[in-house]
Amino acid sequence: MSNTDLQNKRILVTHADEFMGPAICNNLRQKQARVIADNHALGSEQEVQRVIQDAGKVDILIINLSITAPTSAATDVTESEWSTTFARLVDPLPRLSKAMLPQMIERQSGKIIIIGSAAAMRGMKRTSTYSAARGAQLAYTQALGVEVAKHNIQVNAIAQNFVDNATYFPPHVQADERFIARLQREVPLGRLVSAEEDAEFVAYLCSDAANCFVGQVFPVCGGWAH
Repeated sequence: MSNTDLQNKRILVTHADEFMGPAICNNLRQKQARVIADNHALGSEQEVQRVIQDAGKVDILIINLSITAPTSAATDVTESEWSTTFARLVDPLPRLSKAMLPQMIERQSGKIIIIGSAAAMRGMKRTSTYSAARGAQLAYTQALGVEVAKHNIQVNAIAQNFVDNATYFPPHVQADERFIARLQREVPLGRLVSAEEDAEFVAYLCSDAANCFVGQVFPVCGGWAH
């Protein structure tokens, strides 16, 4: 068995029908992983505990969370916008970790991968709420990663942008001439990273070949952020 083999690894993917969920699940299944695709909102500690309990043994947790990105000017951000965005993107993190880590610590083995955003790594206008929430995800990754590394648990994150997915770059956006011009202007790669390329990197982080990474944030964005 190679150190990139995922056969029979039990991998739980959250919000599996949104954002990068479909591409990740498809790629992992092709690699013979046993994918547990979950679509619960993860809106409470009790709900998360049920999800983890129902999943049983989990070797790898992929935390894939998304929300339609607010575009309010900073002076127009409402309490509701802020709290809703954090409730969707940030609040599930400690719930999932609290529910999942005990079994991983007991086995002295496991991985948690957070699918985040490079919006936290490069300033953009009218994204203060979204960027702050995505930034919290990356900070959480770094802190949790160094805390649980002693248990042979690797926690890492992908900070992506300009990756092909229906949540943030649906077909009508990709066909827009202004968006095409923006790609050429802002993204050194000159195109979207494909969903398959992104999912392949996720699969690598799931493998034993990536056991050396601890609390790392990997930009996957065609050079848009570093």
